[in-house]
Amino acid sequence: MELVCPAGTPSALNAALKAGADVVYVGFRDETNARNFPGLNFSPDELKVAVAQAHSMSRQVYVAINTYPEAGNLPPWHRAVDIAADIGVDAVIMADIGLLDYTARHHPQLRRHLSVQASASNPEAINFYRATFDIQRVVLPRVLTVREIAELTGEVEVETEVFAFGGMCVMAEGRCSLSSYITGKSPNMNGVCSPASHVGYEQRGQKLVSKLGDFTINAYPDGEAAGYPTLCKGRFIGQDSDPSYLFEEPTSLNVMALLPELIKTGVKALKIEGRQRGKAYVAQVVSSYRRAIDAVLRGDALPDSNLGSITEGARSTAGAYQKNWR
Repeated sequence: MELVCPAGTPSALNAALKAGADVVYVGFRDETNARNFPGLNFSPDELKVAVAQAHSMSRQVYVAINTYPEAGNLPPWHRAVDIAADIGVDAVIMADIGLLDYTARHHPQLRRHLSVQASASNPEAINFYRATFDIQRVVLPRVLTVREIAELTGEVEVETEVFAFGGMCVMAEGRCSLSSYITGKSPNMNGVCSPASHVGYEQRGQKLVSKLGDFTINAYPDGEAAGYPTLCKGRFIGQDSDPSYLFEEPTSLNVMALLPELIKTGVKALKIEGRQRGKAYVAQVVSSYRRAIDAVLRGDALPDSNLGSITEGARSTAGAYQKNWR
């Protein structure tokens, strides 16, 4: 099973490789990838060095070109594909149909993976992308149970990849517009949810208030850790209610306890989320999952891991992987 790990900087990529990543996925320093934050991502020259480094260790590099091009402004996305192909990356991760078509026609040798942003979660959709654009892998949305993943993997003609650890999104993958209502920046077109330029904190009496633009997202009493302000994980006052997390509580996905079951489903790869995280986070999560996967494949018990300190809200969940509702 392939362990696919995030890197938002060259130092994070180096940390991921040292910690045991089979693959590191990155993005260019522009709106073509869904983690378009200041100080993150790779220039073409940095990517060239990263690919050479990974290949020297028999590892791989994937490039996420997973946002949707703006109407009338296709060149940045086409240029990203052309550069990735020229450098010799091992795969590109994309969601937009037009961009998939461009890549299939202009760079047929470049391996294409369907991004989670495409929200393809049934055999008909996935096999359409396979037949039309020759995708080799699909990253499945985080809405399926382990049983559903196993069934789907057996019904499609491509490899499947699932998320194992990191941040979660309350909306359907690739369809969230909450951030753009406040900031004018869309995660799916501009590559940024809750951009740092719109984030602010202020002290109000005994509480630290986090804001996005002019909107209050949360208020933290003294002693409570303050999270990054995103609308879906804000604490709001509803009608006739006390302040509460109306959309989703801050928590991280962690499926380590389910690794034996996930391996049996036949999925090709486990993906760790976190290109906006630092190299210490990357090193800790990747090394923990490397040890766990290797142990399961040997038939040993899962090793202890201490990932609670780096999860959102110091809590984790198996999410839909273990859902028992309909």
